[in-house]
Amino acid sequence: MKIVTPAQMSEIDRTCINQYGIPGVVLMENAALRVVDEVIGTIGPVCGKNILIFAGKGNNGGDALAVARHLYNKGAAVKVYITAHKKEISGDAAINLNILEKSGVEPRELTGEWQPDAVEADLSEADLVIDGIFGTGLRGEVKGIAAEVIRLVNNSRKTVISIDIPSGVSGETGKVLGTCIKAFKTVTFGLPKIGLTIHPGCEFAGQLVVADIGIPGKVIEHFDIKTNVTDGVMVSKLIPPRHSESNKGDYGRVFLISGSTGMTGSGCLAAEAALRTGAGLVYLGVPSALAPVYGAAIREPVIIPLEDGGTGYLSKTSIPGLLQNLKGKDVIAVGPGLSMREGIAEVVAEIIKSSEVPLVLDADALNAISKDTSILRHLRTGAVITPHPGEMARLVGTSVSDIQSNRIGWAKEFSGRWNVITVLKGAKTVVAKPDGTVYINPTGNSGMATGGSGDVLTGVIAGLAAQGAKPEDAAVAGVYLHGLAGDMAAKKKGEYGLVAGDIVDELPGVIREMVGEGHDRL
Repeated sequence: MKIVTPAQMSEIDRTCINQYGIPGVVLMENAALRVVDEVIGTIGPVCGKNILIFAGKGNNGGDALAVARHLYNKGAAVKVYITAHKKEISGDAAINLNILEKSGVEPRELTGEWQPDAVEADLSEADLVIDGIFGTGLRGEVKGIAAEVIRLVNNSRKTVISIDIPSGVSGETGKVLGTCIKAFKTVTFGLPKIGLTIHPGCEFAGQLVVADIGIPGKVIEHFDIKTNVTDGVMVSKLIPPRHSESNKGDYGRVFLISGSTGMTGSGCLAAEAALRTGAGLVYLGVPSALAPVYGAAIREPVIIPLEDGGTGYLSKTSIPGLLQNLKGKDVIAVGPGLSMREGIAEVVAEIIKSSEVPLVLDADALNAISKDTSILRHLRTGAVITPHPGEMARLVGTSVSDIQSNRIGWAKEFSGRWNVITVLKGAKTVVAKPDGTVYINPTGNSGMATGGSGDVLTGVIAGLAAQGAKPEDAAVAGVYLHGLAGDMAAKKKGEYGLVAGDIVDELPGVIREMVGEGHDRL
C-alpha cells in the first residue's frame, strides 16, 4: 500500500482540483460522508446521541463542520467548538460553516476569554468526540487554547474519532508536536500519511481507516510515490515457489559466519531460521574450538570449523579457510555472535571484498563496518544490512535519539549513499532501497524485543535470498514474516515470555498460511 507525505497528498488534491476539475468542496463533502460512516460504525445510530465536534480554521476544520451538518441532519445532538475566530475561516471551510449555521447549528468560538468549564461539561455528556482541530499541514508545536482543548479531550477519556490525523501529530514524521489527541479511530483520506504508520504517531491514531473520497486512480499513478506499507498480498508474491520435482540444491545454500565464546546461540538461531524459511542447505562457519558445541546443539546445518588458534574467536588466521568456503554458496550471512575482538573487522572486510553472491550483514559485522564504512564501496554484489537503532547510530556517527526521530530519513540516506538495502529494525521496521523506495513493516510486537530475535531475522532474510529472492525482496518479505511469526507466538504465549526460539517455531506455519492463502494481512 502506498503512503504519502502531507506535501504529496496536497499535490494530489491540487491535481484533482486544478487538472481534473473536481471542486475542493466536493472532496470535502466526500470526506465528511466517510467520517459519518465511521461514526455510525463506532456508536451505532446517531439519532439522539450527544456528539461534540472540535474544528480548526483550516480544511481539516472544514471537514469537521461538514461532518457536523450530516450528523445533525441524522438527528444527533451536535455541539461544535471552533478553535479560532469564524472570520479566520475561508475557502471551502467557510462554505461549510455558512451551510452549518443556516442549518441551525451555531458553532462557538474558543478564543480569548474562553470557558474551559463549559467545554468540560459538554465533554462529560458526550457519547463521541470528533477531532478536526489540525490536519496534516501542522508544522509547529501545538500551543495556547488548542493545546488546552486537546488536554481536556484526552482527560475526558471519551471515544474520539480524528479526521485525517490526530491533531498534534506530524504527518511527515509521526512526531508529537507538543501535545496531540489520543484517538480511538482515525479516518484518513485518499492514502495513509507517513506519520500515521510509524511511531509515535501510529500509537495515537488508534484504528486507522483509509477512506476513498473520489480521487481518480490515474492521479495517484502520476506521482512517484516511493513509500509503502508492506502487506500480506505483496509478501505472498515475494516468497519463492517450490516445485514437486526438486532437491535440496534447488533451494539454495546459505553460508552463515557466526560465533564466539559465550555467543553460540546466535548462530544456532540464525541457522535454524534459514532452514525453517525454506533454505535447502545451511553451512555454519564457526571458530573451530566451538565446532563441537554447535554440532551438539543443532542437527541440520553443516558445521564448518574455521581456524581460530584455539581461542573460540575468529581472527585474521580464519580468513583463508573462510574465503575458500565462500565458493558454491548462494548467500552469505555474517555477524551474529561474532564479537568485536581484534581481527573481526579484517574478517568482515575480506568477506565484503570477496563475495560474489548477496550478503546479509548483521550485528558485529555492522559494528566492524562502523569503524570504516567506506569498506562498503568494495561490495561486488547486493547487500542487506540489518541494524538496530544503536548499530545504525554507530554506522552514521550520531545518537540513537537522532536515528529514532527520523528513521525513514536515516535509512534512505544510508541506502542511497552506500548502495545497500537497509533494514532499520525496531517497532515498524523500515526497509530502504538505494533508489529511495521505502517499506514500513506493520507486523511484530514488543515481545520480540528479546535476545536472539535479530539473529532469527538474519536467518529468515538469508533463507529467502538463498531460494532466489532478490536481496530487496528477501528483506521486505523477511521482515514481514519475522514479525508475523512473532505475532503468532505472542498469541500463544503472550509478549512477556516470548523468546527468539518461539519465533523460529512459528515460521513454517506463517509461511504456509501466506503461500496458501496470499491474502492481505495489513
